[in-house]
Amino acid sequence: MKDTILRGKSLTKNFGGTSVLQGIDVDIYAGDFTVIMDSSGAGKSTLLYCLSGMDSLTGGEVFFRNQPITGLSEKKMAELRAKEFGFVFQQTHLVSNLTLFENVAVAGYAGKSADVNTRTHALLEQMHVGDAESRLPNQVSGGEAQRAAIARAMINSPSLLFADEPTGALNKANGQEVMNLLTELNAQGQSVLMVTHDLRAALRGNRLLYLEDGKILDELVLPRYRTEEKERENQVSSWLSELGW
Repeated sequence: MKDTILRGKSLTKNFGGTSVLQGIDVDIYAGDFTVIMDSSGAGKSTLLYCLSGMDSLTGGEVFFRNQPITGLSEKKMAELRAKEFGFVFQQTHLVSNLTLFENVAVAGYAGKSADVNTRTHALLEQMHVGDAESRLPNQVSGGEAQRAAIARAMINSPSLLFADEPTGALNKANGQEVMNLLTELNAQGQSVLMVTHDLRAALRGNRLLYLEDGKILDELVLPRYRTEEKERENQVSSWLSELGW
């Protein structure tokens, strides 16, 4: 039986008179690469933000390692995110006047990661941007900046890595390299929860969830990704087509 790292129970989220999440129950398992997809505007990013505590719920509860985190003070929630969660967004949100090295290291100091400088160097090398660590974000490519953002997300060895459209602002080649790195991290045991509208990115998941009208309509469980296979792409494409994607 898989270990549930994150659980949402009866999650609801309303914006004005619109119900974006409608009583969702969902378990996220340790070690999985979980992907959330939806028809346009069905709430996948809202679900990600509510599960991570970055957005408030209208109703329901979120549990991290069986402990309730809904209703924690902002200070406690910030501490939890710094120590246990990593975040990669469509935009890198790197600090413009800090070097890539400094952007990663600052997050390590905030999370009180041990031996921050050594780990920062190692992560930037692992993300293939070690030779650019002394450059500012505007002095590197979008792909390099996103890879540095992944290093920043990993600096405190998070239990769960949240990724919100991580390839959305990248060209095909850079997007593929980012997905290769996320896949490599997952193969090393990193739990990943990603939302995306990109089919090629979704193929990296071993568990795909599909949202429609604020509810989880279906899920697809796949073998762990090893290499690009036409059969895998056909299977996911067929599943999405049947769901009206």
